[in-house]
Amino acid sequence: MVESVQSILGGNFLGAYLQGSFAVGDFDRHSDVDWVMVIEKELSGEQVQPLQGMHERIFGLDCAWAQHLEGSYFPTDVLRRPPVRGERLWYLDNGSRQLIQSEHCNTLVVRWQLREHGITLAGPPPATLVDPVPPEALRREIYAVIHDWGGEILANPEHYNNRFYQGFIVLSYCRMLHSLHTGEVRSKRCGAEWAKANLDPAWAGLIDRAWGTRPNPEVSVHQPADPDDMASTLEFVRTIIRASVQFQIYPVVG
Repeated sequence: MVESVQSILGGNFLGAYLQGSFAVGDFDRHSDVDWVMVIEKELSGEQVQPLQGMHERIFGLDCAWAQHLEGSYFPTDVLRRPPVRGERLWYLDNGSRQLIQSEHCNTLVVRWQLREHGITLAGPPPATLVDPVPPEALRREIYAVIHDWGGEILANPEHYNNRFYQGFIVLSYCRMLHSLHTGEVRSKRCGAEWAKANLDPAWAGLIDRAWGTRPNPEVSVHQPADPDDMASTLEFVRTIIRASVQFQIYPVVG
């Protein structure tokens, strides 16, 4: 994929990097492969078209990882500064064949992981492309996600009532609370183990069962969640929201 992107973009290509669980060394066979492509300037229509064909071809390879690639194309000036709300990047979702425009990767979380743990596939060291992310800024972003996404989940739980999202919510909220406490971003596994060690032991079973929802997300997203686990997940979200309030000293701005 990297060689193909280099061939298509030519001088517009600056670097390719792994981030996420592969970069922090805590992946397994159910992980997706999170990547970042850094480019000199925004992709033109003449570049997007062959990239779409390339991603379609890569998806069709006889390799399980080829169907679980996820990442975005970052213009270098966008990567260098904090994210702007509403600013979208060309993005390939896990399990997708085509690029779309999305805010998904345009976060401080991705910038932090790329700078601190990014694995270079091509190009200069990632720390030369990404400025340091202050812990207070990282906490502000994560605090906002805990509350904003939590409000959406609690207001419309039926939208998330499938095996994939039920487990994803539990593991994501473990990781986010861990990040608030540490000012760093680690893997979902690390967050889950931290939560089991630091939250009420009554949550341990729910957290352990969340790992069972990870295989075959393209199937589990169409399967209803266990009713008891879904109810517990909503209460877990409320619990993490309450536990995060101590970090409200980092006000959400902008």
